[in-house]
Amino acid sequence: MTMPKSSLALVTGAAGTMGAAVSRRLIELGHRVILCDVREEPLRSLASALDGETHPLLLDIGDPDQVAPAIAGLETHLGPITILINNAGILSNHKAESTTPEEWSKVLNVNLHGAFYLAQAVLPSMKREGWGRIVNTCSLAAKTGGLTAGTAYSTSKGALAALTFSLARETAPFGITVNGIAPAYVKTPMVTEQLTEDARRHLLATIPVGRFCEPEEFAHTVEFLIHPLSGFITGEVIDQNGGLHFD
Repeated sequence: MTMPKSSLALVTGAAGTMGAAVSRRLIELGHRVILCDVREEPLRSLASALDGETHPLLLDIGDPDQVAPAIAGLETHLGPITILINNAGILSNHKAESTTPEEWSKVLNVNLHGAFYLAQAVLPSMKREGWGRIVNTCSLAAKTGGLTAGTAYSTSKGALAALTFSLARETAPFGITVNGIAPAYVKTPMVTEQLTEDARRHLLATIPVGRFCEPEEFAHTVEFLIHPLSGFITGEVIDQNGGLHFD
C-alpha cells in the first residue's frame, strides 16, 4: 500500500492546461516528473517554471518505435516509472460523414494508441516494484457519444475506457491500479478562447453546477487516484462533469 519514496511520474500532454496542472501538483507532492509533449517550446517553458525535479521529454507517443526506446532510456537513467498519467489528447469535432480517414487515424493514434504504448512500456517496471498507478484521461464523450465532440474523438475516448478496464483486470494482482477520469468542459483554451461568449453561456446553462471545471480540480482527482489509500480502486472511470451526466 505504500507509495515508493520520490516516485517517478510521467505526464503526457504536459504542456497543455490540464497536463501542466497535474505536473505542478505532482511536483508539490514531492514526485519527480517527466514532462512529455510534442511541443518543444511550451514544454521547456513549463519545465523552467516548475520548482521540483522535472525532465522534459519531446516524444510522439503514437509512434511505438519512439516510445519503447525513450522509456527504456529514461528508466536506465532515472529509475522505474511508477506513475503514468495518460493525458495527451487531440480534439475532433467532425461527425462521421465529415471525418476523413487521416483525421480518424490521427485522433485514435494519439488518444488511444499512445496510451497503450506507454502503459505497455512502463508495466514491466511497475510489476517489478510491486506498485504502480496509471490514470487515463477519458471523457464524457465516451458515455454520451459526444454532445459536441466528433465521432473520432468520442470513439477514441470510449476505447480508452475499455483499455482502462482491460489493463486494470490484468494488473490488479501486481499492486498496480488503472483508472480513468471522464471530465467535461475543463477551463482550457478550447473553452475560454475557441468558444464564443454565446456558446459559453449556452454551455453553462446546461451544466447543473453552473460553471466550468478548474484544471486544479482535475489534478486533485489525479492526486486521489494515485494515493496509496486508493489502492482498492481499479478499473474505475470517475465522472467529473458538474452533473451533466449520471450513471
